[in-house]
Amino acid sequence: MKTPSISGHTPPTRAQLRNVRLASGIGSTIEWYLSFAYISAAGLIFSQQFFGALGPNALIVSLGSVAASFIASPLGGVIAGHFGDRYGRKATLIGTLCVMGIASLGMGVLPTYEQIGMTAPVLLVILRFIQGLSTGGEWGGAALMAVEYAPEKKRGFYGVFSQIGTPAGFVLATGSFFLVQALTTPEQFTTFGWRIPFFISVALVLVGIKIRTSIEETPAFAEVKRANTEARIPLKEAFKGYTVHMTLAAGAFMANILAGLLLIGYFLPYTTSGLGMEAGPVLLILMIASLIWIGSTLWGGVLADRFGARKAMMGGYILLAIWAVPMFLLIDSRSLAAFALAVFVLAIGLGVSYGPQSSLFAALFPPRIRYTAASLPYAVGGILGGGFAPAIAEGLHQATGTSMAISAYIIVFMAASIACLVAIKPRHLQGFATPHETVAPAQPANVE
Repeated sequence: MKTPSISGHTPPTRAQLRNVRLASGIGSTIEWYLSFAYISAAGLIFSQQFFGALGPNALIVSLGSVAASFIASPLGGVIAGHFGDRYGRKATLIGTLCVMGIASLGMGVLPTYEQIGMTAPVLLVILRFIQGLSTGGEWGGAALMAVEYAPEKKRGFYGVFSQIGTPAGFVLATGSFFLVQALTTPEQFTTFGWRIPFFISVALVLVGIKIRTSIEETPAFAEVKRANTEARIPLKEAFKGYTVHMTLAAGAFMANILAGLLLIGYFLPYTTSGLGMEAGPVLLILMIASLIWIGSTLWGGVLADRFGARKAMMGGYILLAIWAVPMFLLIDSRSLAAFALAVFVLAIGLGVSYGPQSSLFAALFPPRIRYTAASLPYAVGGILGGGFAPAIAEGLHQATGTSMAISAYIIVFMAASIACLVAIKPRHLQGFATPHETVAPAQPANVE
């Protein structure tokens, strides 16, 4: 028989912990699969079928439309954070999945510019915005679900299960586009094949909802409810006491999302449209890179528990900064083998810097406002680093005529995020035991 913990809760069983990891990972995977399906289509289809009237600027605008999701993310984080901090993580996370599924299904049935004119790209961007509302609220809840259930010395490892949803979702999205391209003719793919990955979203969302309904509320929020100490206005409290924490967290994340969006949103059109490489092999290499990204994300969580989240993230960023120039030299060679080496090393740096993020963000804020306060820097960092990254990269390349401008872009952001990580001090972890907290919050993750 399990004995009650100090906080009064019975410790979760191994089966419950396994289900929590699964619920955190699979929900995040579905969310990101649906989001990356849009990003893949933006590079392959949308520039012609929805933004083609813009001529030479069609690709830049199509890639720029990806940012609609990132612009919506802070609002989604505020909305989901409010409900997550007031009423619980579980119900909020089910809601974010439903919203994402509806938006993505809408994209699958949306008529093109040729059929309904300018209404088509406008509706497409609106649906992408709605996706962003869901994604902005999804990450914080998925991360907290895992970290708030985690054993004290394994918060870094448990936190990676919300993180691996990003590369795992990209594997699914890239794999689905790869298979559809392989099984259809080019004409069939451009006519209807590209819509199939969006239709698959319905089944994936139903699976995610079923899994999440089987999970109980996290012990940390259950303690907040038991003590009746829910924040009345979580957003107000977050800005009142934790503005510095949120600012540093956003800055620490922006370099990772920049590098990630280049991998998942820019390298495909850059290599195929810009360098004339075949889309099929490039997609396959990117999918393998995402599998490496999953493995290195798990490794990043292990490193966070052993050496601290900040040190692990900084190590990943240093690798990405060093690799920025050699990476584009390899890609520009137009060799598939060189391209594979370039993105495989990138995937290692991405995972090591991404895996520890959940445990670091959770450590910065108390449970009563943690959903809101963790979601906002994630969303804002996404805008600053990744929202316009594919479009900025293409603009820099066209303006300068060299990919070294993109390398410099990467290095600058890596340095900025490292500076934010250095600026996070032990005093910023007081969110786990602030004077006004009346609950028994979890101990902070090892972030030093």
